[in-house]
Amino acid sequence: MFVYARQRNVITHEIDDRQEGKNEKQLNVFFISDIHHRKIDEKLLEKIRNGLAIDLVIIGGDLAERGVPLSKIDRNVRNLSLLGPIYYVWGNNDREVGEQEIRAILARHGGKILDNENTAIPGHPTWGICGTDDPSSRNVDIAATLRYIDKYKRVIVVTHTPSLFRKIEPLYKPRLLLAGHTHGGQIRFGRFGIAEKGAFRDNGGSAKLISNGYGTSSLPLRFGAAPESHIISIRYTETVPKECK
Repeated sequence: MFVYARQRNVITHEIDDRQEGKNEKQLNVFFISDIHHRKIDEKLLEKIRNGLAIDLVIIGGDLAERGVPLSKIDRNVRNLSLLGPIYYVWGNNDREVGEQEIRAILARHGGKILDNENTAIPGHPTWGICGTDDPSSRNVDIAATLRYIDKYKRVIVVTHTPSLFRKIEPLYKPRLLLAGHTHGGQIRFGRFGIAEKGAFRDNGGSAKLISNGYGTSSLPLRFGAAPESHIISIRYTETVPKECK
């Protein structure tokens, strides 16, 4: 179970939003959550790159927890920043190492903390990304997170805790919802576990990804819920301006 928990799995998902006769583009997203005590090493970075240019890196909370050295957190963020610009949401354990310390590390490496807010994705201006704080902070503000969201054609919403999906979806249907937190149950026996196994689902209008996460909490062990990180490749089209036709 210890060796199983140290796997460097990178799962690829595809979303196809193309329409005939329009300008085709591709947005490549790397998503990782629940790093906790694990190390982001060169072997993982090599698997992620694999000839693919990453447009943005999303850290879905629990970058750390109590007992993780700040130097290790800094090194992990620095290594992830080598892939592309970083966007981050708080997890329930992150503030255990100090909120200001986490903010300083993200700022040092050009990371953007999505504090109940949204912003445009560089190079893909019709796409927005927004993120919420974690419920453990008692600072979740869904209204602020979705403020002015209609200015984007498509939106990625990131939360650490997937239970927030139920609060977001009645108000807005993003193209992609991302979360972690559950670890997929971390230790499972068949279909039995303390939480559902992570999964990706796309109904053609709104996709959801709940990740098993990359690290472990409490015990450095996994069984039946392999560690994972994700590349989501989104092919989409935009209307070509008349002057370009």
